[in-house]
Amino acid sequence: MATTAAVTVPRIQSVRAQIPIVGTAPLIVHNWSDKAKRQMLDAQQGRKTPKVTRDTQADYEASLYRTDAGYGFPVIGFKAAIVGAARFFGKDVSMVSLRQCLFMQGVPSADRSQILTPIEGEPKIREDMVRVGMGGTDLRYRGEFLDWTAVLDVTFVASALDLNSVLALIDAAGMGVGVGEWRPEKRGQHGTFALDDSREVVTVR
Repeated sequence: MATTAAVTVPRIQSVRAQIPIVGTAPLIVHNWSDKAKRQMLDAQQGRKTPKVTRDTQADYEASLYRTDAGYGFPVIGFKAAIVGAARFFGKDVSMVSLRQCLFMQGVPSADRSQILTPIEGEPKIREDMVRVGMGGTDLRYRGEFLDWTAVLDVTFVASALDLNSVLALIDAAGMGVGVGEWRPEKRGQHGTFALDDSREVVTVR
C-alpha cells in the first residue's frame, strides 16, 4: 500500500518594528461623539433629535481620540494609509497582500472602544465651515495637532516584506495618502507625515 509523505510546513516568520514618524502637516482629528451617534440613530429610526444649545468646547473635546495617558489616532487609519500607498509602486505591490501580511498594534482608547497609536503633541481647537446634506453648510469644531509625532508599532511577514520595503511604504503613505480629516487622499493637504530620521527604528523578532 502506497504511503503519502508528510507535508512539512515551516512557521511563518514575522518581524515587529517600532517605526518613528513626524508630522509634516497639521493632523485634524474627528472622533465620533456620543451626540453624533445618537443623531445618526435617531435619523435611522425616524426620530427627531431635540435641539440643544451648541457647546463648541464640548464638540472639540469629543473630537479627540484619548488614551489613558494622553492622545492617539486609530491604528486602522495608519494601516489604511500604508495599504493605500501600494498604488504608488505599481503591480508589484498588492493592497490585498499588504492587508494580509502587515499588522499594527496600539493601545486601547480610554473608553476601550478602539485601538490607538499614541500621538505626541498638544491639540488646539479648530473651526471649519463644512458642507452637509444637499448644499447646506455647518460649522465644525475639531481638534488639530499642529506639531505631532508618533511611533508606529508594525508587525509584518518576513517572507513577504523586508524592513526597507515597510519603511518605503510608510514614507509613501505619509506623503501621498495621509491620515485624519482633509488628508491628500481626500483632496486635502493635512495629516501628512514622514519617517523621523532623528530617531531609531527598533526591531524585535
